[in-house]
Amino acid sequence: MRQTELLAPAGSLASVYAAVNAGADAVYMGGRRFGARAYAESAQALASDMLLAAIEHCHLFGVKLYMTINILFKDAELKELFSYLYPYYAAGVDGVIVQDLGAVRRIRELFPDLPVHASTQMCVSGPESARLVKRLGMTRAVLARELSLSEIHRIHEEAGIELEVFVHGAMCYSYSGECFMSSLLGGRSGNRGRCAGTCRLCYETGGKRGYFLSMKDMSTVELLPELISAGVYSMKIEGRMKSPVYTAGVVSVYRKYLDLAEKSPETYQVEERDLLLLRELYDRGGTDSYLRKHNDREMIAIKEKGFRVVDEQLLDEVSERYVRRTRQLPTALSIRLRAGEPMQLRAAAGEQAVTVVSSAPVERAQQSGSARESIEKQLRKTGATVFFPERLEIDMEEGLFVPVSGLNALRRAALEQLKEALLGNARRQGREVETGE
Repeated sequence: MRQTELLAPAGSLASVYAAVNAGADAVYMGGRRFGARAYAESAQALASDMLLAAIEHCHLFGVKLYMTINILFKDAELKELFSYLYPYYAAGVDGVIVQDLGAVRRIRELFPDLPVHASTQMCVSGPESARLVKRLGMTRAVLARELSLSEIHRIHEEAGIELEVFVHGAMCYSYSGECFMSSLLGGRSGNRGRCAGTCRLCYETGGKRGYFLSMKDMSTVELLPELISAGVYSMKIEGRMKSPVYTAGVVSVYRKYLDLAEKSPETYQVEERDLLLLRELYDRGGTDSYLRKHNDREMIAIKEKGFRVVDEQLLDEVSERYVRRTRQLPTALSIRLRAGEPMQLRAAAGEQAVTVVSSAPVERAQQSGSARESIEKQLRKTGATVFFPERLEIDMEEGLFVPVSGLNALRRAALEQLKEALLGNARRQGREVETGE
């Protein structure tokens, strides 16, 4: 049975770390430009370093990262795509989520081996549009939120393309990509990444005031087995503008139940405490979206905004477990020390292993030799890296002098080479790319 992907949002590096810690299979994030969340922290960065760091961190832990380029482009901006995208392409970004068909064509020309996903902003809502985006070279369709389970299943059966579906988070009153309300009322276009959320405002009609267009949040954790049966390949959580605690909490709950849905769908049941956690993280009221029925008046959130009491202890537990924790890779280190021979240090993590050799040979000690405890202490000093020495072996002769500086340099070199080996398969440096300029 194939494994369904759990896709998490990130608008900052802290949210990337939280998503990875909580068990996401993939993360989606925007860069400085051309994303549908122009006010996310990642869009305010002064350089490309944040997204590049996110790609690196995800790949070290076997998590994919998809980059959002989901706005409508101005003609002049298409000429800037190569210089903007190339650093992320070279770093190994796993795919790009795109709305503009002109941008799709340009990216396919410039980077033919880079997977392109049709953004939900394209409003793919039937087999015909799904087949079209596939014909245009896209490998995945992020479906419109306004679909039922049966409609999703039909697209899966007839289109032959990977399907990605939003399973949790905010919903738009309009079809995605089809709304001009923010642009008309406030001059901020959602199709340029600057939606002002005008549907969340209070309006008056027929002498009544209320939040008539404000939708409840989608929450479909109780429908995961049905979504899998419908053919969903990737389950997407909304929330690039939300906090790392929100990201971590929602991902942790969906990770737990997605694994359960794939393992034991016949006994699938969501515990009340996990539903409570989802409500505590962000509560605009929950709905299973359009998955079971359409045009449901219960999808509208509230008539009057009020205050709610938040369980700070529960949120602090999420933060302590996933946000404030630094995740490290279990690593095996083994060192060989022989008089008159260079030091040899082997470092292994996952399926990768490297061996580094010192430039100078090991010498015999003039008096008492270096203790194993001292050598082990130096080799375990990996705190500033992503590596944690889970296993450590020391194969040495007695009566040797092992300089601390040389041992530290060998450890740093081994871990740096191991990091490069882990990242190397995903990177695309050295591949020739036709700019088309």
